[in-house]
Amino acid sequence: MFNNKVILITGGTGSFGKQYIRTLLANYQPKKLIVLSRDELKQFEMQQEFNAPCMRYFLGDVRDRERLMQAFNGVDYVIHAAALKQVPAAEYNPTECIKTNIHGAENVIFAAIENRVKKVIALSTDKAANPINLYGATKLASDKLFVAANNISGSTDIAFSVVRYGNVVGSRGSVVPFFKKLIDEGASSLPITDERMTRFWITLQQGVDFVLKNFERMQGGEIFVPKIPSANIMDLAKAMAPNLPTEIIGIRPGEKLHEIMCPADDSHLTLEFEDHYVIKPSIHFHHIDNDYTINRLGETGKPVEQGFAYDSGTNEHFLTVEELVEFNRLSGI
Repeated sequence: MFNNKVILITGGTGSFGKQYIRTLLANYQPKKLIVLSRDELKQFEMQQEFNAPCMRYFLGDVRDRERLMQAFNGVDYVIHAAALKQVPAAEYNPTECIKTNIHGAENVIFAAIENRVKKVIALSTDKAANPINLYGATKLASDKLFVAANNISGSTDIAFSVVRYGNVVGSRGSVVPFFKKLIDEGASSLPITDERMTRFWITLQQGVDFVLKNFERMQGGEIFVPKIPSANIMDLAKAMAPNLPTEIIGIRPGEKLHEIMCPADDSHLTLEFEDHYVIKPSIHFHHIDNDYTINRLGETGKPVEQGFAYDSGTNEHFLTVEELVEFNRLSGI
């Protein structure tokens, strides 16, 4: 479905954007692949690797609605990956986080509708479920905006959906490259926020593949959640440095012990498919009546039990130390 299409990714110079573009170039023949981001240095560096004839690099910020209106002209599909993502930074700079993550989402929606984009997928995070930090709260607001956008598109043939997943192994700012840096520098111990801490674990390629597949599955209004394993922070430390002691330093501002991707309060809206969950919209769309139990690929889902929660601390699948070593290897760590 991506052959001869114009695809734009906001925040495309990030870890996800690079892998997404690498995958599209390897498997499809897009008409244009547009990277929109605000960092000219990262774009310059990215052009050294991705210089196919279909590539385009647009400087711009999702806070700038006028720029998005220009950039989205003639675009078929949009992946909205731009966000301010660092939890402590958001706690200390709340207004900036709100401007990018919430107002930026509004601008993406407006520009997509006005330019008659066909499909939009917004990337979310497990921190948007039952949020306790500002980053999670802004992403929850963003998720709600993208779901509700299906109700304001009018006669425009456009669909908006959301993909939510957990910790991406090896992405910038995540714990794995942080631990690796400390190990490479000869650290005498690894800092652990809390030995009970767990996270959902996914490789960058798995995240990219999940988003690609959901462009085919989506009807509009869904929040897609992959079935992925959990990891305990102490097991990760053992996998990366088995002979290095750990030091408990305490939870950072806005941090949780465990993450949730499907809250119990949404269990009445949650459908289970073979390899993923779908959270249905909580609102009714006036001009469409989607049956979310059957997606565009013909896959069928069934309602979960009332009170079901998809929680990294109670997940059925926890990675062993050996599996974490393999995850890191696959991620180039």
